[in-house]
Amino acid sequence: MSALSPSVPTALVTGGSRGIGRAIALTLAKDGFQVLLTYVSRPEEAQETVEAIRQAGGAAQAAALNVGDAEAVTAFFADQVKDKLLLAALVNNAGITKDGFLVRMKDEDFDRVLTINLRGAFLCTREAAKIMSKNRRGRIVNISSVVGQMGNAGQVNYAAAKAGLLGLTKSCAKELAARTITVNAVAPGFIETDMTATLPDDVRAAYAEAIPLKRMGTAQEIADAVSFLVSDKAAYITGQVLGVNGGMYC
Repeated sequence: MSALSPSVPTALVTGGSRGIGRAIALTLAKDGFQVLLTYVSRPEEAQETVEAIRQAGGAAQAAALNVGDAEAVTAFFADQVKDKLLLAALVNNAGITKDGFLVRMKDEDFDRVLTINLRGAFLCTREAAKIMSKNRRGRIVNISSVVGQMGNAGQVNYAAAKAGLLGLTKSCAKELAARTITVNAVAPGFIETDMTATLPDDVRAAYAEAIPLKRMGTAQEIADAVSFLVSDKAAYITGQVLGVNGGMYC
């Protein structure tokens, strides 16, 4: 049984333990949501995020979940969400990279990225939609990428998955609108994360130079976009892709 209240609006954030997911979880908690965040590895980081939310006066809980596993996703929603929480928002943020050039990319690396980044969002959205449809209200936000809009050498798997999320977003928006469920996507550009922090200074500088605003974005800027899309201020917005990329793709 969940320790969260069954009557307080809950935001489910997949991959919510660090980076962009952590920023989203913290921001939605400040917005008044209870937060249920998922992780696959590094449970200590997930718990740190939960504690940060609690120390700020919010309510949160973390749970292990492989979003690419259909049986695990179905069980998760049945055991921890359905009839236990008031699911108001779902943020499909969980994702991985397995970069490599097309001619050298292994089948398993292509399949793994699509399984987590695209199929995972489909599986979670399907289960969330069943619950939200009964409530006749909900917000779903998919975290795509500028790479899914413009492509990127060395990331055919990641670009394909993130582009697929855009089609998923638009189709789900059409299907779920009658139930007052909005479905939108946020497409981040190059963002300051643990992964980009390890890049050499000259590579980071080259990335920044290619961005019209001449800097990388922050995880908080992505979280603020999500915060808007799940709020009442975005009640008449669905099926849209909000690019948060410093003008990189416009």
